[in-house]
Amino acid sequence: MLGMRVWKAIGSSIGAAVMVAGCSSDRPAETTAADPASIPAPTAGRLYVTNETGGDISVVDVATRSVVATIPVGKRPRGIRVGPDGSTLYVALSGSPIAPPGVDEDTLPPADKAADGVGVVSIDELRLLRVIKAGSDPEQIAVSADGTRLFVANEDVGEASVVSVEDGSVLASLAVGGEPEGVQLRPDGGVVYVTSEEDSHVAVIDTATLEVITTFDVGLRPRASAFLPDGSRAYVTSENDGSVAVVDAVAHEVLESIDLSDLGELVRPMGVVASSDGSRVFVATGRGQEIVIIDTATNEPIGMVEVGERPWGIDVSDDGRTVFTANGPSNDVSFIDVATQSVVATVPVGERPWGLVFVP
Repeated sequence: MLGMRVWKAIGSSIGAAVMVAGCSSDRPAETTAADPASIPAPTAGRLYVTNETGGDISVVDVATRSVVATIPVGKRPRGIRVGPDGSTLYVALSGSPIAPPGVDEDTLPPADKAADGVGVVSIDELRLLRVIKAGSDPEQIAVSADGTRLFVANEDVGEASVVSVEDGSVLASLAVGGEPEGVQLRPDGGVVYVTSEEDSHVAVIDTATLEVITTFDVGLRPRASAFLPDGSRAYVTSENDGSVAVVDAVAHEVLESIDLSDLGELVRPMGVVASSDGSRVFVATGRGQEIVIIDTATNEPIGMVEVGERPWGIDVSDDGRTVFTANGPSNDVSFIDVATQSVVATVPVGERPWGLVFVP
């Protein structure tokens, strides 16, 4: 039986104390935007942001905090990854109509299955090279450690496809539960976690045998997972009960569950990423419009930062100093300074940004 950890107080901070003065609430202190000129930008790099309704990728220069290019890629770009050599992007494309929770799907237009696939984008040339057919309605993807295979969540058919990058052949189609979404490779490359929104579990795929070796239950409507750099633990977000499961990523067992629901009525854990040193996990809260910072030594929330509307996609710079969020309805990206727990820049991008990846 899972013990629910309920956060009670802020006991530590990242680089600076979080002060809650004159307030008896257990909610972490909210922060306000800092003067961008007072805080240096992270190591030079770029953000690649998928714009779901715009059908393109916004390329954001991190140093200048501005869009420097736009790459058309196709319908509904969502999940995005960079290949291990740092020269290629892979973006999930879907011709299925947007279907928010509770919508009557009979009222939606028919899916354009010809638009489904994974776009291959050259970082040097800033253009779409080709589209790999990768099963129905791709939503999120992971790239194998050697860059030869893609693991793709096929949302509308409850499967994960394993696809050869070289020739586009489908090597395996695996049942992983209803409405699969988050796809994440463990750092050692040995397994892939795929979250099932409908079945509230995570399917574990062995990357050598291309088989589902186990599943484990988490909270309601799990969205994404993030591994610590050493691969010892994973953190799985569950939107509908406001929780984050802490998972033994070797035994594939839930160790505990962090309850974020008391941090705000609208807190809905969505995207999640771990810092490069493994000391922090950052959780985008969707309609909560906040980023929650979790100390992995205690598995306690230690701060919240208000960003744009409905943050979903999230990433962190390699030096761990800056977190980036894609804010869908705001049509922008937030730059969060980790040391001060404040937004230092807001960059307008395309229409309905969904996912993003930082490339140094």
